[in-house]
Amino acid sequence: MRLLSIVGFLGLVSAAHALHFYLDANQKRCFIEEVPSDTVVEGHYTALEWGEGEQKYRVNPELGIVVEIEENESNHVVAKTTGPSDGRFTFTSHEAGDHSICLSTNHTSWFSHTHIRLSLDIVVGSTRPDVEHDRSHVSEVANKVRDLNQKLEDIRREQQYQRERESDFRNLSEATNAKAVWYSIAQIVVLVGTCAWQLRHLKRFFEDRKMR
Repeated sequence: MRLLSIVGFLGLVSAAHALHFYLDANQKRCFIEEVPSDTVVEGHYTALEWGEGEQKYRVNPELGIVVEIEENESNHVVAKTTGPSDGRFTFTSHEAGDHSICLSTNHTSWFSHTHIRLSLDIVVGSTRPDVEHDRSHVSEVANKVRDLNQKLEDIRREQQYQRERESDFRNLSEATNAKAVWYSIAQIVVLVGTCAWQLRHLKRFFEDRKMR
């Protein structure tokens, strides 16, 4: 499954994804998120374990969730944490591109038959680490102004990322066109040289015939 952080114009401001999936013990589930550089990504997950006695999913205080974030291009591990069954994680992208977000349980036994139901919410572009604390110190108007400034900053970073991709594509196209031009010039030179050699050869041939 691939999650895309760009969905039209609204996706340039902030992207949020809500997932619901199942996970067995000793199983890892990964998702790919395309993130611009220097962007904060926040995630919130809730895990429930299947109880055979109750025949329903329930909270297990001993259950832990391992979260690992990795840059796909460089294979650099951005973050790796182990949290409770209901927890959060936050990381800041260093490079623009695809990031793998992998979740697994802390069960280590290969014979465990634990079944987990996981809910995962991912928000890209958020930079408010402590909203409640901010609200207690600033007015509602100041919060709205700060949020607007942050959204504009997110738009600027996304536009810069798109310009970089367009520049790379343009450079590649220009390099390909230049190679094609030089190849055509080389063909013309070879053809002209071949024609000149053939004409010279024919000229000598007829001169020899004439002398005879």
